[in-house]
Amino acid sequence: MSEGLRQSALTDLDGLRARHPQMFEAPLKNGAPTIGVALLLVALFILGVVRLEVTPLQILNGLGQLGTFVQFMLPPMAKSWAQAWLFLQALAETVAIALLGTLLAATFAFPFGFLSARNATINRVVQFISRRFLDSIRGVDTLIWALIWVNVVGLGPFAGVLAIMTADVGSFGKIFSEAIEAADRKPVEGIVASGGSRLHEIRFGLIPQVLPVMLGQILYFFESNTRSATIIGIVGAGGIGLHLSEQIRTLEWQSVSFIVLMILVLVAIIDFLSGQLRFAIIGNRSTAV
Repeated sequence: MSEGLRQSALTDLDGLRARHPQMFEAPLKNGAPTIGVALLLVALFILGVVRLEVTPLQILNGLGQLGTFVQFMLPPMAKSWAQAWLFLQALAETVAIALLGTLLAATFAFPFGFLSARNATINRVVQFISRRFLDSIRGVDTLIWALIWVNVVGLGPFAGVLAIMTADVGSFGKIFSEAIEAADRKPVEGIVASGGSRLHEIRFGLIPQVLPVMLGQILYFFESNTRSATIIGIVGAGGIGLHLSEQIRTLEWQSVSFIVLMILVLVAIIDFLSGQLRFAIIGNRSTAV
C-alpha cells in the first residue's frame, strides 16, 4: 500500500468502517464457526476415548500380545508343498472373483452413470431416481452383501463375485456420473451445431472424453477388490480368505503368515501392473491433449 493511499484510508476510517463493517469485525467473531466445529470434534474425540475405554495400558498390553503372535508366525511357511499349491489355487480364485466382480459392476454401472449425470440424463426424475438407487446400493458394505449372497446362492466364489459386483455398482455409477458432468461441453456443442442427435452427443461428444477416466477407475477398483475378495472369503464367499479363516481357527500361525505374505505380494504385483496400465491409458491421452 502506498503512503498516499494509506493516509487517505486513515482519514476516511470511519466511513470505511461504516461501509465495510464485516472487514473490521474481531478475528474471533469471524472464526467462531471454525472454532465451534473444532471444539465439537475435540469433544467427540474425548467422548470416543472414554466410551471405548481406550487406555495407554491397554495399548501396551495389546502390543505385547501382538509381539507374541508375530513370534508364532515366523518363519512364514506352509505345512507341505500340497498345502502351498492349494493356497496358490485359492489365491488365483480370489483374483478371478475380484476381476469378474469389478467388470460386471462396471458394465452395469455404465448406463446408470449417464442416467445420473445432469448433462446426459433423460430428465430430472430419472436422474433423481438413478442417483438414489446408486446411493442405496453404495450404502451397504461389501461384507454385508457377501453375507446376503452367501445365504441366497450358497457358499462359494459365485457369492463373492455377486457381492463385489453389487457393492461396486453404486460406487462406479457415482464416479462415472461425476466424470460425465465434468466433461468439456465444447465437443458436444459442436455435434449439436452440426445437427447431431442426443445419441450422437453421448457417443461422439462425451464417451471419448470420459472413457479413459472410467478405465482408470476400473483398474483402481480391481486392485482394491483383490483385498476385499480376501475379506469376504472369510464369511464363505470363496477364495484365499476361506483358507485364511481356517488357519486362524486352528492356530496355524505360520500358515497364516504365509497366506498374508502371498496376499501382500499379489497386491504389490497388481498395484504395479494397474499403475502402468492407468498411465498408459490416461497419461498418453493427457500428452495428446
